[in-house]
Amino acid sequence: MAKVSAVEKNKRRRKLVARDAGKRAALKAIIKDQKLPIEERFRATLKLAEMPRNASKTRIRNRCEVSGRPRAYYRKLGMSRIALRELGNLGKVPGVVKSSW
Repeated sequence: MAKVSAVEKNKRRRKLVARDAGKRAALKAIIKDQKLPIEERFRATLKLAEMPRNASKTRIRNRCEVSGRPRAYYRKLGMSRIALRELGNLGKVPGVVKSSW
C-alpha cells in the first residue's frame, strides 16, 4: 500500500489540472501564435509561468486504483500488476483467467 499522503497529493494535482486546463490551453495558444506581437506572447509566457506547477498535466502520476502503487501500472485496467494478479486469481477481473498448460 502506498503512502496515503502521496495518493492524496496526486488527487489534488488531478483537480488542479482539471480546473486550470482551459486557461493553460488559451495561454499556450497565444504563445504559439506567430501572428501576434512578441510582447503579447511574452506576457502570456509570464502568466503561464506564474500558474502553479501542479496544474500541469505532466505532474500527474499514474497510480493503481486498488493499492496506490506508482509503478508497473496498466493503463487499460487502471491497476498495478500485483493488484491485477491478486484480483485475477480471485476471479474479480472479468476476462482474466489463470493460465495453465
